[in-house]
Amino acid sequence: MPAPSTLLAPSILSADFTRLEQSIALATTAGADWMHCDIMDGNFVPNITFGPFIVQAIASCTSMIIDTHLMIAHPDRYIEEFIKAGSHQITVHQEACPHLHRTIQFIKSLGAKAGVSVNPGTPLSTLDAILPDLDLVLLMSVNPGFGGQKFIPSSIGKIRQLHEMRLKLNPEMVIAIDGGITEENAQEVVSAGADALIAGTAFFKAANPAQTAAKIRAMTR
Repeated sequence: MPAPSTLLAPSILSADFTRLEQSIALATTAGADWMHCDIMDGNFVPNITFGPFIVQAIASCTSMIIDTHLMIAHPDRYIEEFIKAGSHQITVHQEACPHLHRTIQFIKSLGAKAGVSVNPGTPLSTLDAILPDLDLVLLMSVNPGFGGQKFIPSSIGKIRQLHEMRLKLNPEMVIAIDGGITEENAQEVVSAGADALIAGTAFFKAANPAQTAAKIRAMTR
């Protein structure tokens, strides 16, 4: 069955990279479950972030699960490097993988958990054939490429739809949501069926990140 309590995954992209180790320690102290790494290539999405060497640095600073989200074209070329760098789970985009089953099996063959992400405009029906093979699905609740965007309200219906699909095809699969997560919408998102909340701006830019994390946990239990 789905995770018994809400998983919190701060997105390191919103952290202060001049104080990376301190930012990771802040997330650890706040009780975060995953450290989310947004990898962008300036091709699949209109931004460039970082590569495996930063993931390796992050992994050396924490025992948290390193959750790596590849928002890149041709992800198969780089999956092994990110797993060697310390990624425990790799999520690729449905829109970037012409041979999605092969990609998912490749991730699993390297010992990592495998996930698929879909953009707001991508119908969930595109996941029908692959859903039984997945450890997680990451629903984008903003269009990928930039932090700090507002949550797209129609994402709530999409979460509910995915939850129904999960119950039929893969009850153990985790549903993660990425984009515009705040204290104000976290409860509705979890009530719709989400297990893991990816939060960048709402966590690292908060006046008191630990307090923000505690509030979200209290609301979503």
